[in-house]
Amino acid sequence: MNITDQIALVTGANRGIGRQFVLELLDRGAAKVYATARRPETLDIDDPRVVSLPLDLLDHDSITAAAASAGDVTILVNNAGISTGAALVTGELADIRRELDTHFWGTLDVIRTFSPVLAANGGGAIVNVLSALSWFAAPRGGGYAVAKAAEWNMTNAVRLELAAQGTLVQGVHLGAADTDIMAGYEGPMIHPREVPRAALAGLESGAIEIVVDDWSAMVKASLASDPAPFYEKVTSLLGA
Repeated sequence: MNITDQIALVTGANRGIGRQFVLELLDRGAAKVYATARRPETLDIDDPRVVSLPLDLLDHDSITAAAASAGDVTILVNNAGISTGAALVTGELADIRRELDTHFWGTLDVIRTFSPVLAANGGGAIVNVLSALSWFAAPRGGGYAVAKAAEWNMTNAVRLELAAQGTLVQGVHLGAADTDIMAGYEGPMIHPREVPRAALAGLESGAIEIVVDDWSAMVKASLASDPAPFYEKVTSLLGA
């Protein structure tokens, strides 16, 4: 897929990685980018190719309205997300449910709603921004890790289901990027622009999975081994 002249829609586009996806798409020659957010008035990208739309992953009507307004989309970027910091045993169940409602159910709702749009426009592509936490759990982040694990395997499943309509479904994994959602985190972080650069380069080569940084590569490589040494390392690095 050549990004030039494609028409994309990005969720959670008002800040962080989502905003960088919009900018990178524009730099690569996208014809139009629908930049969506729960509060579209917070979008601040001044480019005639950018169209702002309201979209809330927990509001099905806003998703269907966005699809009705963006019937020409060829690339769907599912970036919007939250992090409550909820632990599974001691955290608030409402926060854990909100993580799953956002990352799994909300993202799936967007995919189900936009997949006919993509089919009508030749198939196109879906990019799901996931996490290294799709593959492991960290202290004080159980709710997020479970939600991202669900979103990861949902990505695998919809890839198979949408193959017949010619839609490429890509999962993008990263450890930590320097965004608002990581405020207070003191470990290594990449610049958020690295995520769309890697993801869109991957679309151009037909890659279905992108491992953006060294942390994600380390986590993925550990999956074939005994998990005990890996979790000893994780708890040492991140704190028990």
